[in-house]
Amino acid sequence: MLVNRNSGKALEVSGGATYEGARITQRTRDDRVSQQWQFVDSGGGNYRIKSKHSAKVLSFPSTADRAGLVQSADADRAGQQFRLAGSAGGDVRLLNRASGKAVDVLNSSTADGARVVQLPDADGANQRWQLVRIGDDTTPPTPPANPRTSNLTCTGVTLSWSASSDDVAVAFYDVYHDGQLITSVPGTALSADLTVVPGATWGLYVNARDAAGNVSQASSTVPVTVPQCQADTEPPTTPAGVTAATSGTTVTVRWTAATDNVGVTGYEVLRDGTVAGSAGGAATTSFTDSGLAANTRYQYQVRARDAQGNRSAPSPAVAVTTGSSCATALCSVTRVTTETDLPWGLTTLPDGQVLYSRRDTFEIVRLDPATGTKTVAGRMPDVSGTDGEGGVLGLAVATDFASDPWLYVMHTSSTDNRVVRVRYTGGVLTGTPQVLLTGIPRNKYHNGGRLRFGPDGKLYISTGDGQNGDWAQDLTSLAGKVLRINRDGSIPSDNPFGTPVWSYGHRNPQGLAFDSQGRLWEQEFGNSIMDETNLIVRGGNYGWPRCEGTSGSCGEPGFVAPKHTYPVAEGSCSGIAVVRTGLYIACERGTRLYRAEISGDSLTDVQQYLNGTYGRLRTVEPSADGGLWLTTSNYGDKDSIPDNSNESILKVELGR
Repeated sequence: MLVNRNSGKALEVSGGATYEGARITQRTRDDRVSQQWQFVDSGGGNYRIKSKHSAKVLSFPSTADRAGLVQSADADRAGQQFRLAGSAGGDVRLLNRASGKAVDVLNSSTADGARVVQLPDADGANQRWQLVRIGDDTTPPTPPANPRTSNLTCTGVTLSWSASSDDVAVAFYDVYHDGQLITSVPGTALSADLTVVPGATWGLYVNARDAAGNVSQASSTVPVTVPQCQADTEPPTTPAGVTAATSGTTVTVRWTAATDNVGVTGYEVLRDGTVAGSAGGAATTSFTDSGLAANTRYQYQVRARDAQGNRSAPSPAVAVTTGSSCATALCSVTRVTTETDLPWGLTTLPDGQVLYSRRDTFEIVRLDPATGTKTVAGRMPDVSGTDGEGGVLGLAVATDFASDPWLYVMHTSSTDNRVVRVRYTGGVLTGTPQVLLTGIPRNKYHNGGRLRFGPDGKLYISTGDGQNGDWAQDLTSLAGKVLRINRDGSIPSDNPFGTPVWSYGHRNPQGLAFDSQGRLWEQEFGNSIMDETNLIVRGGNYGWPRCEGTSGSCGEPGFVAPKHTYPVAEGSCSGIAVVRTGLYIACERGTRLYRAEISGDSLTDVQQYLNGTYGRLRTVEPSADGGLWLTTSNYGDKDSIPDNSNESILKVELGR
């Protein structure tokens, strides 16, 4: 189907006619056969669009502006051929080969029966069409092969690849770096010229997509390190006017901005001669150091850095002594243990012991919080990595675990993402896992993966869009959703759509947490603009891919707005946890822990902690004693290679 982005209505043969020259209009979507279309490859990146009802194709009888779209017998002439041009949110524009003009709903009408014409391409919402898969083509293209780079400069690079194959035809190639969509090119193109950021280190890859919306698995990743645009060996000036003030066991350091011949990009704050954290951006002139020991003297210095890694001399040291008690939300942080693989999911058992997953080794580990002793409880079978973010992901246990010891696990297999449960007795995993839910689309990135039991006893599951934004809006797909199932995998009778789907329109949610009122909060990765924290409601549509945070077509009726957003440079947040009235949010690219006060159905007093102190933060979970568990994700988090990490599992003591 072809659904207009402005009106939400489907392209159809008016009145279900089968005769030559019948008008094409828009009508409320009801999936009737006169609204169904097949794409036939005409070569050169062009397609004929054939009605499944009449077997005739879309056609413009002339090249004039406002010429009406009709159906006619398939002669494969230029007026019957259309190129699919990419638009925002995965939509397409249909550009006629003969005229070069776009298929347009005249005057942006939202009425049934509105005329569909051609007009110059303006990429307006009334010229954008969503490809909705119906019918026979459910086979995705093969992954693009042999990705490679050339022509690398400080501002650009060319990524090339070998063609994918498809049972119909490849319509687009989608180019990503590290899970973030950069651009889409026509299916006839085998390369893309990309704009890059000087000094960045990216992992580039490409997916193939057909006209029915099926998306391939990703190509392998090509690493690229972008050079700086000019040689710069001159360090910034040393920050001046450094002061430090205490509030209980928290210290706030302030300074006057440094200068640089090119530009200051951030600051490093040293505590007793060792880097304690970082402050990004030339305009940032303060840093809060939390979780310190009481009644202890510390010395602080600040140094500036530029884009090429030149660092100033440290400022003169200033000394402060912390107070006798914690006066802030975060009181202390203790490194309980380290890990050579990525600790992804984590859950606390009734006896206080902790279980966590090692994502790339597929193991479940038991951790004794008192001693830091780790024991492998077992290895999950039938798990597969994705050369990205797949593997053993979320863990959860129900409140009656002591009497019914099931461990619930979400993991990636060779074909899908799935949820299973396995017995945990005597400190080890026993028996064969029971498969509860399968068919959740997987890809290199965007697998979601968090599990959380609700106060209603149901299991909630966050799933990514599998790098196919259309799936997030497709209620027949389990991708880009929050799912809800019974403990045995059956569908609760009060689910809104009669399926596991509880909410939809999500990109890559990796955080779920319930508050004291039984409400579900969700944390979601944005693409390139903003992340979002959502309050999930039954049957809610959260807008992706038409809406990212508050950017895009977020004003469409029915979309649920986020409760808070974060620029991706300060976010890329994964796990969340609720302790009392505080919502804690662990961020990777932002390398910080946010705390927000839950006030009614809003988030207020958003504070930042541990900014750069431990690097990228992945998972945050409540601990048995009212604190938090926190895991890092600094190394090897964008591949599926076992034991190539150097991570920490941290215990956080909270104050107010």
